[in-house]
Order: sequence, then structure tokens, then C-alpha cells
Amino acid sequence: MNDTQDPSTAHPSPLRKTLTTTLLYFFILGDVLGAGVYVLVGQVAAESGPAVWLPLAVALGLAMLTAASYAELATRFPRAGGASHYTTLAYGPFVGFLAGFCMLAAGVVSVGALARGFAGDYLAEFVTLPVALVAFVFLGALALLNLRGIKESTRANVVATVVEVGGLVLVIALGCWVLARGDGDLGRLTEVGTEGSGPVAAVLSGAVLAYYSFVGFETSVNVAEETRDPRRSYPRALFGALLTAGLVYVLVGCVAAAAVPTHTLVDSSGPLLEVVKEAGGVPPRVFSVVALVAVANGALLTGIMSSRLAFGMARDGLLPGVLARVLPGRRTPWAAIAATTALSLLLALTGNVATLASTLVLLLLVVFFLVNTAALVLRRVPADRDHFRAPTVLPVLGALSCVVLATQIEKDVWLRGLVVLAVGAVLAAAATRRRRTGTPDAG
Repeated sequence: MNDTQDPSTAHPSPLRKTLTTTLLYFFILGDVLGAGVYVLVGQVAAESGPAVWLPLAVALGLAMLTAASYAELATRFPRAGGASHYTTLAYGPFVGFLAGFCMLAAGVVSVGALARGFAGDYLAEFVTLPVALVAFVFLGALALLNLRGIKESTRANVVATVVEVGGLVLVIALGCWVLARGDGDLGRLTEVGTEGSGPVAAVLSGAVLAYYSFVGFETSVNVAEETRDPRRSYPRALFGALLTAGLVYVLVGCVAAAAVPTHTLVDSSGPLLEVVKEAGGVPPRVFSVVALVAVANGALLTGIMSSRLAFGMARDGLLPGVLARVLPGRRTPWAAIAATTALSLLLALTGNVATLASTLVLLLLVVFFLVNTAALVLRRVPADRDHFRAPTVLPVLGALSCVVLATQIEKDVWLRGLVVLAVGAVLAAAATRRRRTGTPDAG
């Protein structure tokens, strides 16, 4: 274990503390209820069968285990950098860099993919523009909002989250209307499994996909340093947002499965739009607006995470110190925002996102395994502040759940994931060597 004292206790934070419990709750909720839910149901149905609510509920339970570890670590070490910072404290800079690299790669690729998604079919309902132009304007606007400040960004997120939740509530209401008028089939809610998989294997396969939809909470630990009272605010906001999102997801899964035939959900790239069409009365363009807001909000929050993670890693000496520079006055990490936005734009323009997108779940499981074990390792070091403490069984079960889910990931995804991890390991070795030769911590 790395016995270096947490540097957050020695230097005041350069970031402004503006987030309240309410703003943090909406920040987490907006990220968890992101763009993924609008395509999730069909993919889960293909893996698990008609009863899509079951893998969604299982994924929520598994996500809550790891969330408990994050709540403990974020309230004990409220510092930008998230998983990278925690694993650096527990295992040293090599593992810390590797964890941060996995999260940073996932975040940058996700923002690039969402930029391309914004320029796709939903926008085409209104206007057709070149993908490159849309991606450039879209990411530029999000970067400017991010630069303006965390308070402004999270206020925009509150509005977007209300729209997102409103759209999902609309889907739930329309699905209930379909059932109330005698259409649909409630019997599908008890049908678990597919032709090629039994019930247990099917639920676990579906849970792997559903799990990704809940992992937005990792984003929030990177803004704990900008939260007024993280010890009290963070656990309340985290568990409240996850439970809210879980309830919405399960209800959406129930009404979608019952109101629309399973094959229709599986074949559709917009499965929730199928519920809207089945019910009638709501123009598809209305739902397209909601989807565009969801995509934009997901990209904004992931962009905030990526920039704060890069900032935190630079301040820990794991990335070039220039990325730790903040904008005078607004005190936002402008260099990290510019760098992560540029990389996301490059991915969006080249269209190579698909080659890495399927590895994201695997990379996140690696990170979550490290975080769960780091929560246990760091308990050996006396705490210097009051903080949330998870029952020991939760980090243990959280680590085991990551192993179980990893066994459900396909071989070709493992091969791509191992390539990304190998690149991260090489860069981690270089960063560790640079740090040991006396490169000063950026701060």
C-alpha cells in the first residue's frame, strides 16, 4: 500500500465549492438517466428475453454495492481524480494511473460517441447537417458551458434532467395506457431467458448491458471537491439518485416489455419510441427533442467528469502538469477541458468510436474492482475527518460482482480491452518513472 498522506489535507482546493445536495442529486440522476436508456431496453431484451425489468433490477443492486465504496472514498477524500486518486493512495501511482486511464478513455470515447449520436437520426427529424459540423459545434458549446463553471453546468443539467425524466414518465404513462385499453401482454413480464440461454445466464448477460446504464455515479466523485459539504451531501445525493433512476428504469422496462412485442423492441434502434407509436397521440418529433436533450446532457456530464479526472491526475503527477491549470476568476480546469474536448472531437470526426465502445463495460469493471478493494485497503490508514463508512460486506460483494459480470463479457471484447489495458500499463510505467525522478506535483 502507498502510505503517502492524502495531499488534499495539506493544500487548499483551487476549485470553488458551489454544489449543494440538490444540485449533486440532479447531477448524478442526469448522468445515470442519460442517453443510454433510450436504446437500452431493446438490447437488454435481446440478451435476457421479454422480462427486461429483472436484469435492470439486478444491475441496480450490483451498482449499489460499488456505489457504497465510492460514497466512503468520496467523503473521506473529497478530491477531483476519483478512482485514480483513491487507487493511487491505496496502491501507488502505477495502479492509480491505470484506473484513471481506463476512466479517462471511457469518458472521452463516450463524449465522442454522444456527439455522433446527437448528429444522427434524432436530429434528422428536424434538419440534416454534416456530422463533422454538428460534432464541432456541439462539443464546442458544451466545452464553453463547462468552462463557465460547475455551478452553471449543473444548473443546466437540472433543466435537462427534468426534461429527461419527463420523457421517461411519458413513456411509462403511455405504456400504462396501452395496457389499460386492453392491448399488450402482462405475461411477458415473467418470461425470462432466450433460445440460446437459460434464465440465470440470460439475466446475467442482460445485467452486463444494464449495469453500464447505472455507472454514471462514477462521474460525480470528480466533483466532490466542488461540493459544499461532501460528508453529508454526497451519500444522500448518490443513493437517492441511484434509487430514483432504478425505479424509473424498472418501470420503463415493465411497460415497454408489456406494451410492445419483444421482437419489435429488439429490432428497433429507438425502443422507447415504439411505445410512443403503440400508444398514439404523441408526435415522434416531441420524443426526438427529449432524446436530443438526453444526449446533450449525457455528453455535458461526461465531459465534466473527463476534465476533472484529467485535472486530478495532473495534480497527482500522473499526467502533464499543464492539465492542472485553472481559469483565473472562474477557477475551472480550462486546460483539461480543452484537451479532453479535442480528443472527443477527434474520435467523433474519425468515427472510430465503435472499435472501443464495446470495451467500456470491461474497463469500468476493472476500475470498480480496484475501487472496491481500495476502500478496504485504505481503512488501515487513520481517517483525518468524519466520513461515510460502508459495511465491510458491501465492498467485498462489490468486488466479487465485478468478477462475476466480467465472466459474462465476450472473448473478442476481452481482447480489445486487454489492448487498451496494455497501452494504459505502458503509459502508467512512464508516468510512475517520471514521478519518481522528481517531477513536481502540479497544484
